[in-house]
Amino acid sequence: MSAGKKLAGTSEPLHFWNGAGGVRLAGDAWGDTSAPLVVLQHGAGQTRHAWKGVGKLLASAGYYAVAFDARGHGDSDWAPDARYDQDIMVEDPSRVITACGNGRPALVGASMGGGTSLVAVGEDRVDATALLLVDVAPQIDHDGVAKIRSFMSQNPDGFDSLEEVAQAIANYQPQRRRPKNLDGLGKNVRLGADGKYRWHWDPKFRRSPHYDLVARQHRLEACARRLKLPTLLVRGGLSDVLTEQGAREFLQLCPHCEYVDVPDAAHMVAGDRNDVFGNAVVEFLSRAVPTTRPTPQVHQRQGTAEA
Repeated sequence: MSAGKKLAGTSEPLHFWNGAGGVRLAGDAWGDTSAPLVVLQHGAGQTRHAWKGVGKLLASAGYYAVAFDARGHGDSDWAPDARYDQDIMVEDPSRVITACGNGRPALVGASMGGGTSLVAVGEDRVDATALLLVDVAPQIDHDGVAKIRSFMSQNPDGFDSLEEVAQAIANYQPQRRRPKNLDGLGKNVRLGADGKYRWHWDPKFRRSPHYDLVARQHRLEACARRLKLPTLLVRGGLSDVLTEQGAREFLQLCPHCEYVDVPDAAHMVAGDRNDVFGNAVVEFLSRAVPTTRPTPQVHQRQGTAEA
């Protein structure tokens, strides 16, 4: 099951791993496999490609960075039983970590991937060395989440052109420059037999129980209270999903957590300010999980146009 064929020229995954229930997970990796493992998990509607710049930076800093498409996203399988609940989402990275053979990883998660990472650590599902959460916390703004759901639900019958796709993304992320070359949008869509472009994710993902925000908040609050490992929370200064209040409440639940607010970045922090975000990740990990290499610096201002 998929949304259609990949567009010509779109990169193929470097790896495939077996997730829970036999769902095949597509991923990329950067760096030496013997180096400390860092697992990068993207947000809802994104893919592993959101981490490309950070993955390369981590490799240059002496880490082995792994990013995979969540089930129902990108080049990973759609769940045949339509299971996208929190428990199954936590099981998938556990399988990837086992396949990588590096033992204790550092977990970096954005939005949905951050919630998955927090539960994985807070419920002792993964023995991690460090936790880095990107624009996510137990308390998130319901209007911001509704905006994401609205974006993911639009045009279920497909788009007629990549221009229409680009406009939909621009409407959702007005703070980003609209790309002149639309080839990169191939990561976001698939081409159906009817000639329509559709988003890469499984439409059934949107109907998953993970959208029960009250139950989610209670579960993640309990996980936050249990955290003992080095933790960093990164918030986009323009975010409409994680408010400043939501961030502060997380810091009360986890008093030892470090905090970085990234100006001029919205919910997709890594793409909006890849320079500031990348430097924050490496600087934190260089102290929490040190390697022998000097800390590199990233200088690019703008990330990709990934939704």
